[in-house]
Amino acid sequence: MAKYTPPEQSRFMQWVDIIFVVAAIFLALWLPLQAGWAGVSRAIQKIENPTWEALGQTPAQVEQWVKLGFADAAAAHDIIQNKFDYTIDWVQLIILTIVIAGYFIFLFKASDKEYRDVIDEKFNHKSKKG
Repeated sequence: MAKYTPPEQSRFMQWVDIIFVVAAIFLALWLPLQAGWAGVSRAIQKIENPTWEALGQTPAQVEQWVKLGFADAAAAHDIIQNKFDYTIDWVQLIILTIVIAGYFIFLFKASDKEYRDVIDEKFNHKSKKG
């Protein structure tokens, strides 16, 4: 029985693969932030003339804010009031689910085809249907 030898990829195509994967990772992390889909709240709830009490801070929390260099409530206002927005955009969630499911279906189909090719080559074309 002949030993299976996988197809070889040229150095150039290895570099193309590396660049593609790095670009894909970068875009997957950067694009949602640029599009405003993740990372920050949509709006800061402004409080006129904020006090530590109005911002819901305990004396222990105030002490920590002062240690961080925020001497008064007005200086820490934007950080405290910048709450994460937990609303779900159902359309984007459905689109993301479809994209991920499509990717995995493609991955399984491509892997199945390659697996069958290897089995076919290894066992002298005995696995052909028909």
